[in-house]
Amino acid sequence: MSGSFGHGGGNFKPRTNESSRFTTVRITIEGEHYEILVNPDSALAFKQGRNVEPTAVIAVDEVYSDSRKGLRAGSEKLKLHFGTDDHAKAALEVLRRGELNLTQEQRKRLTEEKRRAIIAAISKNFVDPKTLLPHPPTRIDQAMQEARVTVDPFQDPNEQMKTIVENLRTILPMKSEKIKLQVKVAAQYSGQAIGVLKNFGEILKEDWLADGTLSAIVEIPAGGQAGLLDRLGSTTKGAAQVTVVK
Repeated sequence: MSGSFGHGGGNFKPRTNESSRFTTVRITIEGEHYEILVNPDSALAFKQGRNVEPTAVIAVDEVYSDSRKGLRAGSEKLKLHFGTDDHAKAALEVLRRGELNLTQEQRKRLTEEKRRAIIAAISKNFVDPKTLLPHPPTRIDQAMQEARVTVDPFQDPNEQMKTIVENLRTILPMKSEKIKLQVKVAAQYSGQAIGVLKNFGEILKEDWLADGTLSAIVEIPAGGQAGLLDRLGSTTKGAAQVTVVK
């Protein structure tokens, strides 16, 4: 791996100035705690499914029961729970199966990214019952602050949205409204346009004319209409014909 501090005896504690640069990946199996030291950014990329080599992630070829105290996991326990007493091989299993302990900076960044995604999802899927228009993102953000909403940096934004919307309803009136649109796109843009429609909603009817022209009826959240029109406009150079189906 990318730097081993040696194996030695049962207790091995990385030097303070070295370990402070790392975070941990942890896993508990049958009450036994295991953790490894990892490079924060490459570990996060690995956990997000990006193509990152484990050698760029694992900082020390050791599996600990407590890395702060420098307590190495015993060989018998490694053999029992990972099928090997080789610390380097066991460390790979901890990396793959364990939970990353985010740094404060990472948690803040991921939480903010999820917050923006949740606000965008609410704006897309819900409208103001009085105007039937989406609430501005800044108003949704203010309501989330008023309701003291907690955002999970790991959970899917759409899953979180369901609970958050219920918490916001007393502050921000919201209605889930869908509309149907008839969309007609010339042949040269139809291939790209069908992908846009699928991303925004459900295609209820899809007809391909003899000249390659696409004629479709799509059902989308009312709050997503402006976004769809914008995407179609840029994709088709303004050539798409869109009308609301009553």
